[in-house]
Amino acid sequence: MLTAAGAIGQQTEVFRAATEREIDMAFAALLSRGMHALLVLDDPFFAYRRDQLVALAARDAILAIFSSRPFAAAGGLISYGSSTRENNRQAGVYVGKILRGAKPSDLPVMQPTTFELVINLKTARALGLTVPPALLARADEVIE
Repeated sequence: MLTAAGAIGQQTEVFRAATEREIDMAFAALLSRGMHALLVLDDPFFAYRRDQLVALAARDAILAIFSSRPFAAAGGLISYGSSTRENNRQAGVYVGKILRGAKPSDLPVMQPTTFELVINLKTARALGLTVPPALLARADEVIE
């Protein structure tokens, strides 16, 4: 990601947060550096702090992309990531195989194959953004 951003001349910085206070501090640092966009990676802690992250992004008018649909449903601008539904289905397949006697160490590692793009148009309007029709056409879900 950092290499790709650099290749198109975009400045990037990685912020880490493991507490509620560190999330607040990361947003303050983001603003103090004049940054206006944020990519929040998939992490159980961030999923637990979803409302805080979405609220801070809205408060500070940060263009935020999140890793899963629940963030966009909670008011985040965009989410793009593997399908939670498909991931859960795959977990069920694994459990079924184990319950039928398969050894977990013999099962192949499976990677996500289904990804979802969700756009929250209400949030886009609140930020004064117009989402290009081509992007809307590619979205798996558009939240009005």
